Amino acid sequence: MVLMVRYGMFPLIKEILAAKDGFGEICVRGWVKTKRDMKNLVFIEINDGSCFSGLQCTFDGVPVPAGLSTGSSVEITGRLVPSPSQGQAVELAAAAITVLGGAPAEDTPSIKAYPLQKKRHSLEFLREMPHLRGRTNTIAAVMRVRSAMAFGVHRFFRERGFQYLHTPIITGSDAEGAGAMFRVTTQDPGGTKPERGGDFFGRESFLTVSGQLEAEAYAAALSRVYTFAPAFRAEHSNTARHLAEFWMIEPEAAFFTLSDNMALAEDFLKTLFSAALEECEEDLGFFDTHIEKGIVGTLKSVTESAFTRMTYTEAIAELEKAASSFAYKPYWGCDLQSEHEKYLTEKTAGGPVIVTDYPKEIKAFYMKQNGDGKTVKAMDVLVPRLGEIIGGSEREENLDVLAARMAELGMNDESYDWYLDLRRYGSVPHSGFGMGFERLIQYVTGMANIRDVIPYPRAAGQLY
Repeated sequence: MVLMVRYGMFPLIKEILAAKDGFGEICVRGWVKTKRDMKNLVFIEINDGSCFSGLQCTFDGVPVPAGLSTGSSVEITGRLVPSPSQGQAVELAAAAITVLGGAPAEDTPSIKAYPLQKKRHSLEFLREMPHLRGRTNTIAAVMRVRSAMAFGVHRFFRERGFQYLHTPIITGSDAEGAGAMFRVTTQDPGGTKPERGGDFFGRESFLTVSGQLEAEAYAAALSRVYTFAPAFRAEHSNTARHLAEFWMIEPEAAFFTLSDNMALAEDFLKTLFSAALEECEEDLGFFDTHIEKGIVGTLKSVTESAFTRMTYTEAIAELEKAASSFAYKPYWGCDLQSEHEKYLTEKTAGGPVIVTDYPKEIKAFYMKQNGDGKTVKAMDVLVPRLGEIIGGSEREENLDVLAARMAELGMNDESYDWYLDLRRYGSVPHSGFGMGFERLIQYVTGMANIRDVIPYPRAAGQLY
């Protein structure tokens, strides 16, 4: 087999393990995962992060540097041979080893001991060192899944005629109306050195909570667009579900009704889950065994299920039948809690559910109102085990209705005048949804804490 070695003059371990034939002497590079000494043999497993499995390198009479320990980076040359050990088809019969970078197992006068010596560390411990935790099996597997899912997002929308749109990080409007935004300013924090001429933009500006409103503008020009970008929420929520900085996926499509939106969301999830099952089999096997038993079966079930559709009113009726089993009692007009969403998917429908037509009072100002005057054409996609994973709606395209709703909520018309322009000039029915990328990764991997599915978590009191 000829390895596809393009850069660095050495193959990745993923390529080596996929080889079916021997191919002479090779050179591999990676980090030491384990080292075992026997009478005349030394076994070193190295991994380069390209896949979950490492490559066992056998040193038979070949000298190994004294003090070589877990975490050291090495270059090993040798021949790939069939392995007599179970669980691996090949191993490297090593001829030479070079240490590229040491990782001392004990404290030295100048360097503390490498902190990841043990095979298993708690996720809480690893959160204290995000710059190193990617070298562990768990976090490395998460990041490979994250990479595959990110590529899958772009592939999905590209194949369906959507244009990739870069929306602003700095904004003057609050798309969600929640108010929990980070302010962007050039003013001195102490207020003692005001900038000449006022702040940089001449008005208050913030880090965006969503690119939706800007995406709507380009959907009115390009028909179908999507954003995949960072978003920010200044909520002091120290929970396993919240981040101050995260990534959002937000498609917007002109001429799409709520029905079209639901079909797109269902297709989106099924396509991504199928891609995860196909492309991340080894990593998902690890998560199924060590993180969330049954995760592979859950993903397969979702991809094979027809998503149940029910209105919010129907959902409340189902929940009220089991009201005594909930900590938060369901009633018409309440915002559904996680326990309600899980009940609907796991007990009522036995699979994914799309809930539509929510009360307008608990949804955003831009959602299209139904004729009853009480509800809007909103949708939430709920999946077993997690609950809500996607939220979206048909957007209000009628200028008078939208302006009246904004006035009712006391919103500043001047800040949103550009948004109303979209309804003044060539307005069309349009729809879209949003999904937090980290919530997707949590669902695919079974990881319980959202801070463990992003390379560098940002939360209240946490900045690395």
